[in-house]
Amino acid sequence: MTQGPDLEAENERLRAALATAERERDAARAEARSAVTSPARGVPAGTDRPGGFLGDPRLRAALGIATVGVIVFDMAGRVLEANDTFLAMSGYDRDDLALGRLTGATLVPPEWQAVSRRVIAELQARGRSDSTEREYLRRDGSRFWGLCAATRLDDGNGFEFIIDITDRRRTEEALRRSEARYRTLFEAIDAGFCVIALQFGADGRAEDYRFLEVNPAFARHTGLDGAAGRRMRELAPNHEQHWFDLYGRVARTGESVRFMQPAQALGDRWYEVHAFRVDPPEAHHVAILFNDVTAQRRLEEALRSLNETLERQVAVRTAERDRIWQVSRDMLGVADAAGVWLSVNPAWTATLGWQPEEVVGRSSAWLEHPDDQDRTRDEIRRLAAGEPTLSFENRFRTRDGSYRTLSWRAVPFEGSLYCVARDVTDQRERAQRLVQAEEALRQSQKMEAVGQLTGGVAHDFNNLLTIIRSSVDFLRRPELPEARKRRYLDAVSDTVDRAAKLTGQLLAFARRQALAPEVFDVVARLQGVADMLDTVTGARIRVVTEGPDRPCFVRADLSQFETALINMAVNARDAMEGEGTLTLAVACGAEKPEIRGHAAARGPFAAISLTDTGTGMSPAVIDKIFEPFFTTKEVGKGTGLGLSQVFGFAKQSGGDVDVTSRVGQGSTFILYLPEVPAPAEPGYAAPADEGMAPARAGQRVLLVEDNVGVGRFAAQILGDLGYVATWVTNAEAALDVLGEDAAYDAVFSDVVMPGMGGIELAKTLRRRHPGLPVLLTSGYSHVLAQEGSHGFPLLNKPYSAEQLSRMLASAIGQRRGAPSN
Repeated sequence: MTQGPDLEAENERLRAALATAERERDAARAEARSAVTSPARGVPAGTDRPGGFLGDPRLRAALGIATVGVIVFDMAGRVLEANDTFLAMSGYDRDDLALGRLTGATLVPPEWQAVSRRVIAELQARGRSDSTEREYLRRDGSRFWGLCAATRLDDGNGFEFIIDITDRRRTEEALRRSEARYRTLFEAIDAGFCVIALQFGADGRAEDYRFLEVNPAFARHTGLDGAAGRRMRELAPNHEQHWFDLYGRVARTGESVRFMQPAQALGDRWYEVHAFRVDPPEAHHVAILFNDVTAQRRLEEALRSLNETLERQVAVRTAERDRIWQVSRDMLGVADAAGVWLSVNPAWTATLGWQPEEVVGRSSAWLEHPDDQDRTRDEIRRLAAGEPTLSFENRFRTRDGSYRTLSWRAVPFEGSLYCVARDVTDQRERAQRLVQAEEALRQSQKMEAVGQLTGGVAHDFNNLLTIIRSSVDFLRRPELPEARKRRYLDAVSDTVDRAAKLTGQLLAFARRQALAPEVFDVVARLQGVADMLDTVTGARIRVVTEGPDRPCFVRADLSQFETALINMAVNARDAMEGEGTLTLAVACGAEKPEIRGHAAARGPFAAISLTDTGTGMSPAVIDKIFEPFFTTKEVGKGTGLGLSQVFGFAKQSGGDVDVTSRVGQGSTFILYLPEVPAPAEPGYAAPADEGMAPARAGQRVLLVEDNVGVGRFAAQILGDLGYVATWVTNAEAALDVLGEDAAYDAVFSDVVMPGMGGIELAKTLRRRHPGLPVLLTSGYSHVLAQEGSHGFPLLNKPYSAEQLSRMLASAIGQRRGAPSN
């Protein structure tokens, strides 16, 4: 039930979004004509003012979508307007847009120019283009993949959605390589191997199965050609029912089984089989690893028959029996009903190293592996009761202290137990190596995913560092004009902000992010997200919203909230297979019920629900749906991370997420977030101040920072702001400096330090010096992510001198009860 990239579905959703935009555009044509004019250079007037360009509020909302790039362009390929998402994708900024640097020549690689020309031709011919996947150029020359489609506006310009699918393309390529490795292993093993899907009858018994996959060795071991995709009853109508019963038990219980059975329907052959369940239990898929042991079985049957004949004609055929007894490579033995060996053949010595006289007269318990002794005693009791052993395995200790795996067959006869054991250690080790190879393949897939994430992070950070390094090089030039100096300084500042945002996204992915909560109305935000869901869900899914007439406020990270709604909507879309009704609703003042064993809470909570008319889920799937990387989709169609983000966001925000579903009756996800009072009126908010807040004369600050580079630079900033700064490198030194008399106006401390951390230091100072302001700073701390800043003001790294000056002045001002400078 988790989401994943789907090319055709994304194309359909994009086409539906464009169709919706066209309908809404027609309804607002009169307003658009009066709002949009065309200056000489072809750029609509008022593009930088709300309501000037794209007067249609839905189109303005489209430009504000945080997850989809949007551009407006003329038929010459010049970009007239773009939203922040597209600028972030391409690495350009508003200045580049204003200067006309975004064109078809700069954004589209040469090999994709023909596609761009075709899109413009389609717009001119029929007012819209088919969706395409193509590469775009970033400002730094690197490339990204985009899924895009365009429509023509009333003024003749083009309007295009672009969704960044670079990660999806990379993931598809990685999965293709992984599948190739798996296929090589699958086809190379000598044993027969297949995956089957069980079919159960009304009485609950397995009555047939279909072959999903077979390896090349399958036909050699079974004599069945072209089995993939066909049913066993079709290939062998008289196949014995006990085979279906065995595989049905594996599918229902998940218990792997090893056995040897005859299959008369396949030419009276014998098979040694290892069967185990794969995929989710409800799929009823069973993997089978097997070998045709007909020749071995016939030899063993001949030996058993010969032994029986020898017992009946012992007087006349003793010599022949003794010869077989002596030369057999299988371990032969006769035991009494209690399991005490009466005689054993020389193969015991060849296989285990023990002489016959060391074994005869004793039970084999002293040779058995400790983990196998209980099972062996049970098997001996069955034999003594008259039940023959078709196949039984245990491990016997050899003289050198190692263990060998033995496959036993035994029959009771005239009060004794006649036993044959074959050393199958090498066969079992081969099977174990196969299992290990499969595990190695899965681990390789995980490592590829980690490598892809690491490479992406390195790529993005190197891009950001390139901008900073180049800007600093230019700033060192003494003859640099003031205007260009400001431009490079702005570039450095903006790039630092982008780097901080990237770091925050990575921490959010790991659920270790110190969220940035704010108070907002979930009713309004839900409607805003619903307006853009046509792009995600497609035209065949009807989106319905329900909510109270009054606002409902929560305090949470808005970006994470919107991402959670989109993740749940995508999950619902996939469950409905692109067609149905998705209902988004808000209930205020709700109580949170008991969820997954966690106690109920009276609230009040805002309950945001998404209900779909999809296929629904079984209880087994519901139990795992929020686990990271869990997905019921086939390989390449889902990563299993979307609903994990929803769960992490809900928990970090003091709430929870619940799901109810029944197979065939759809699903309902409910996100519970604590409800809070309405925020204060805007008039009461402190006015924004982007300037410096210098210190008053003689104000002293104790700086606590263990990083030498950061500490030295922070001390310089404090000095330039007019403070008298004292710098120490750990919390213990800070407590020594302060002593019993805090002769400082404030303490500015890092959170993560060796020994005592910043939060513990702040709590200690709160007890010892209640009036001393403490300002904390951190780039990342799991303590902050889990517990918050415990009421202390927090300045996130990287910070600017302006931010430090304002927060420090505010903290000192609050202490003195007077406004800060």
